[in-house]
Amino acid sequence: MADPSSYRPKPGQIPDSPGVYKFRDEHGRVIYVGKAKSLRQRLSSYFQDLANLHPRTRTMVTTAAAVEWTVVSTEVEALQLEYSWIKEFDPRFNVKYRDDKSYPSLAVTLNEEFPRVQVMRGAKKKGVRYFGPYAHAWAIRETVDLMLRVFPVRTCSAGVFKRSAQIGRPCLLGYIGKCSAPCVGRVTAEEHRELAEEFCDFMAGRTGTYLRRLEQRMHEAAEEMEYEKAARLRDDIGALKRAMEKNAVVLADATDADLIAVAEDELEAAVQIFHVRGGRVRGQRGWVTDKVEAVDTAGLVEHALQQLYGEERGDAVPKEVLVPAVPEPAEPVTQWLAERRGSRVDLRIPQRGDKKDLMETVQRNAQQALALHKTKRASDLTTRSRALEEIAEALGLDSAPLRVECFDISHLQGDDVVASMVVFEDGLPRKSEYRRFQIKSFAGQDDVRSMHEVVSRRFRRYLQEKQKTGEWQEEATGAAEATETPGVAEVAETPGAPGTAGQPLGGPGGPGGPDATGGADGPDGPDRGPSGPIDEEGRPKRFAYPPQLVVVDGGKPQVAAAKRALDELGVDDVAVCGLAKRLEEVWLPDEEDPVVLPRSSEGLYLLQRVRDEAHRFAITYQRSKRAKSLKAGPLDTVPGLGDSRKQALLKHFGSVKRLRAATVEQICEVPGVGRKTAETVAAALAGAAPAGPAVNTATGEIIEDEAAGAASSNGGTRP
Repeated sequence: MADPSSYRPKPGQIPDSPGVYKFRDEHGRVIYVGKAKSLRQRLSSYFQDLANLHPRTRTMVTTAAAVEWTVVSTEVEALQLEYSWIKEFDPRFNVKYRDDKSYPSLAVTLNEEFPRVQVMRGAKKKGVRYFGPYAHAWAIRETVDLMLRVFPVRTCSAGVFKRSAQIGRPCLLGYIGKCSAPCVGRVTAEEHRELAEEFCDFMAGRTGTYLRRLEQRMHEAAEEMEYEKAARLRDDIGALKRAMEKNAVVLADATDADLIAVAEDELEAAVQIFHVRGGRVRGQRGWVTDKVEAVDTAGLVEHALQQLYGEERGDAVPKEVLVPAVPEPAEPVTQWLAERRGSRVDLRIPQRGDKKDLMETVQRNAQQALALHKTKRASDLTTRSRALEEIAEALGLDSAPLRVECFDISHLQGDDVVASMVVFEDGLPRKSEYRRFQIKSFAGQDDVRSMHEVVSRRFRRYLQEKQKTGEWQEEATGAAEATETPGVAEVAETPGAPGTAGQPLGGPGGPGGPDATGGADGPDGPDRGPSGPIDEEGRPKRFAYPPQLVVVDGGKPQVAAAKRALDELGVDDVAVCGLAKRLEEVWLPDEEDPVVLPRSSEGLYLLQRVRDEAHRFAITYQRSKRAKSLKAGPLDTVPGLGDSRKQALLKHFGSVKRLRAATVEQICEVPGVGRKTAETVAAALAGAAPAGPAVNTATGEIIEDEAAGAASSNGGTRP
């Protein structure tokens, strides 16, 4: 790992002008290419305190060993040079979009003497007119089959064309009227090229004029009583209209635009593009990329524009490009697009109307593409097996960690400190075994101490379960037990939910139970059994099954705390590692340097998924606790008082103020409230300081108690 100060340019060496810069590693390979309006300001930002840099940027500057730059005249030149260098050097820390599939396009080879219509994939060739890309090749063939009736352009290969010319007999399409048969001289090369150009004009959206011309010819033929010709023209018009119906009108007629949408998370991003020509969607394509550099949505859009139009000229660049975020500054990008098109290009965010509605459709496609990509990558058995093997090899484990548990701490400036534990088995989440904790042993913000407490509580419970079965002979040390609840990550906490007074933890929806997020019909599938020892009723015992690997969200301090907790309990058969701040670094106990897995490693991808799931589960719990605390009133502090009896008390007395003034006997008159509960309520309200009068902030008047009580009876606990 290099020290950026070892290759930092001297003050005054970097020019204060537009340019493009390259970072190289110790072997001279280009690892990052960037552009800047001011090279001095941009490059200086890389050589600051490493703690202030984005994690991905920090990884890049510590991997690099040298930096160099090239001065250009304008920001547009910088944009062009950046694109050229990224394409040439393929730097590892630049965002590079990759097609999730090779999309086919409809191509017309105008560079040949007798142009040919065909389906093409891959890189575009000079002199070939392209339409699309399309989602499926069969969609192109159906459209071409309808169009050949009106525009009988050659579709055969060079070999078939040459063979027909040699024998003087056209192929089948020439006999049925779907090819003008230039191979045997039925039309000249000029006439055939004119057909091909009319075909291109129609596909480009200039349909109205041609249809009106055909309709006029049909009416003229009918007036002259050439009914067979009129019928043939009628069928031609019908074929063209059916071909047009395959692309519904989505925008105003004659609108040419490309719509770009981005769906992203912390690790990956998906881009979807709809090509609209003549108001109709003429093509669709998409990419998925790893976010290997610190980049926002506007940066992803800029990279997508370079990918889309870097090799395009003329009409291939539309008049209008609609995006979710405009790169800053926008002028160089807009000017670069205008130079490639040869006329003005509008780059903007749609705000209303049909274009905004269509952009929402493109956005949904991007979100589905990202979800599908992640599902395919995570669900593939071979990929998961390879990921587990890579983790075992990197961490020096004897076997693949079939069960991985990950812990994360979440809080808001030291308040409502909670922790999460997520479980992955065979590379897949087992949500029925997720757990969440409240930090009990201290107050305030201390992630290292919190991590030690949570790991200790989890494995203390594991040892207690082993002691019950006779597998562990030593007496488990006593301490505060974990306040775990089942991992129903997306299920609201309602009365009767697992882990509340209405239903025991082991019931339906608990570990192994048939809830919506795990268990019998959860992500593990209906045939997958419990993952460890089970109790008398067939439910898995909580904390009874140990992991082969514990992952903590953090670096060396958190890893050391987790390892210390295991050592104190005598647990020596569980490996520990940490994944810190989305870096490509895996920390091991008692190791000075981290283990660096390749960015393309499936093992690293699995560890990141585990860590991100733990973070999501922890922050969801922390936010729910914070929301409850903000809504809490005096009655929420009464132990054993549920929502139903709380509502009954407020409805009976009308307000908390009147309830505070009531005697124990008056409280006992409320249905469902016994004397012991009444005494607890009276004592709790007597100890709570009464609030000041409620004030209407709009008028400044004091709200009467009856109004406040009515508001409280609708579900609030306002004092």
